[in-house]
Amino acid sequence: MADDRLRPDPDAKVEAARYRLRREAEARGEEIEEANAGQPSMDQRAHVIENAIQQAIRRGDFDDLPGAGKPLPGLTGTHDPDWWIRRKIEREQLTGLGPPALTLRTEHAEFDATLDRLGSERAVRDHVADFNRRVVNARRQLQGGPPVVTPTRDADEEVARWTERRDARLREAEANRRAEAEALAALTRRERRRLRKAR
Repeated sequence: MADDRLRPDPDAKVEAARYRLRREAEARGEEIEEANAGQPSMDQRAHVIENAIQQAIRRGDFDDLPGAGKPLPGLTGTHDPDWWIRRKIEREQLTGLGPPALTLRTEHAEFDATLDRLGSERAVRDHVADFNRRVVNARRQLQGGPPVVTPTRDADEEVARWTERRDARLREAEANRRAEAEALAALTRRERRRLRKAR
């Protein structure tokens, strides 16, 4: 194996060839153009870019951009290390993803609507118990993440509220059915026939 010190350096060969060509051209009275001679310097590039931006501003190219005049999202007075995941979940409207503190907050906000979809008192109590269990587990911070500020729910209170909302919906549905029956009874025989044909 040849010693690396004995091998000629390719960069040194290139530099030696350039030097030789430059000396020969100078001897003939010619000028040699450097490789970077036509390229602008960094300061010149920065100046060109700044001029282009200023011209675009004068033309109004940056007017009416989305978010113009609004504060940057996520810049609040408090530091939230999970701002990026929270924003992604909100933007993509993802459910069931993210730290428990965030998913429980979302579930807490939609709690009444979730209970209204349940059909029995037993199902409501089971859902409240499951929610409370997950809140307590998240407060223990076993999985890490932001602190959990979501409160637990009282099962008896939630059942009472669920019953009130269900009864109100049933009363409203009954009132609508009665109003529809009265409106149908007020129609003439000919109007009823047309209505049946349209259905």
